Amino acid sequence: MTTDRRTVLADAAIDVLADDGLRGLTHRAVDRAADLPAGTTSAYFRTRQALLTALVRRLVARDQAELERAGEELPMPRDADELAAQIGAFVERRLTGEGRQRSLARYACALESARHPELREILVPRENAGRDTVRDFLAAQGVADAEGRTLTLLACVDGLVFDRLLGGGGVLEEEIRGLIGTALR
Repeated sequence: MTTDRRTVLADAAIDVLADDGLRGLTHRAVDRAADLPAGTTSAYFRTRQALLTALVRRLVARDQAELERAGEELPMPRDADELAAQIGAFVERRLTGEGRQRSLARYACALESARHPELREILVPRENAGRDTVRDFLAAQGVADAEGRTLTLLACVDGLVFDRLLGGGGVLEEEIRGLIGTALR
């Protein structure tokens, strides 16, 4: 059951980080968020760095699972409009509810990774079925450097998510279509 308790604590830490920022991420705050006795988090993660590392690993695992599901469940888009709709739905999930919590935590971790290379290694973008779908679509459209364009397109989409987390509002499908149009050129 140790793995289950660690997962519960890491999930609670994600929520604490999203709600209270890095300064609010303490062992006691995670204990409270997980509704566990004081000292539980420090028994599993002795240092703040160990807690942050576990949080980042769990965050990446949850993100990867979401991207794998999306890539496996959605059909290959037939055209740029279908791809824009799929990306738009994904972006909406990243800006609302539980997805918003993970997005806020992810960006806080990304900034922290500038000072902690061990976190940066965990946060490095990975292959997944969602990314494969975008790359395969671009390749099918005759884009010469489909891999490079995929990375650029997804980085731009990520930038829109970041912008809207800070400024509010949603990402318009026209914005996504514009990014896809640029990737197809």
